[in-house]
Amino acid sequence: MSTGDSLERLEAEVVSCRACPRLVTYREQVGATKRAAYRDQDYWARPVPGFGDPRARVLVVGLAPAAHGGNRTGRMFTGDRSGDWLYRALYRAGLANQPVSAGRDDGLRLLGAYVTAAVRCAPPGNKPTPEERDRCAPFLRRELSLLRHVRVFVALGQFAYQTLCRELALRPRPAFAHGREVALADGRTVLCSYHPSQQNTFTGRLTEAMLDEVFARAASLAASPGGAGCSTYCG
Repeated sequence: MSTGDSLERLEAEVVSCRACPRLVTYREQVGATKRAAYRDQDYWARPVPGFGDPRARVLVVGLAPAAHGGNRTGRMFTGDRSGDWLYRALYRAGLANQPVSAGRDDGLRLLGAYVTAAVRCAPPGNKPTPEERDRCAPFLRRELSLLRHVRVFVALGQFAYQTLCRELALRPRPAFAHGREVALADGRTVLCSYHPSQQNTFTGRLTEAMLDEVFARAASLAASPGGAGCSTYCG
């Protein structure tokens, strides 16, 4: 991270990034063709920056923006069913001022939380390549450095968990499992959750109660003086 870095500077660099030709082509193609339900809307169709409280104690890391969600609205987890689940859970945990995230000007504020992703552009089939993940990694690395108050990391899905563990230099890495809790040596904690994708929520693999438990735990750990509540990982 260079001297004088800031979240505002990082956001500007994220939004202007064109480092991955495949993702640039896809995000712009989706923004031009649109989904019928959104044909009258202007798509963001650029990389999506992180969003939330600069003094966050809880950092939520997802996979990537959805083609007709964040790629349309310009905000992480906004405009799709995954985001509906996430922000309702954040609201119920006291980490958001409202349960709905509809667009960048909807009045939503996160309270002690920040939402980001391993990859900032919508990938075809929701599957970024390892090379695309690695090109995007410096953005997450800088967020980890700039968000100095974070005590709890919530990884939504295995891809986000693996990416986060790489950046936190967590070795050995416990296997991903919903509800897994990993206490870091510095007192911070990583919590794992299934991603609130339609594949998981429609099948019942992830319920709202399960997601609420993760964020209630995250809020509790973030509020405690020492951060982590156990000396090893739990699962």
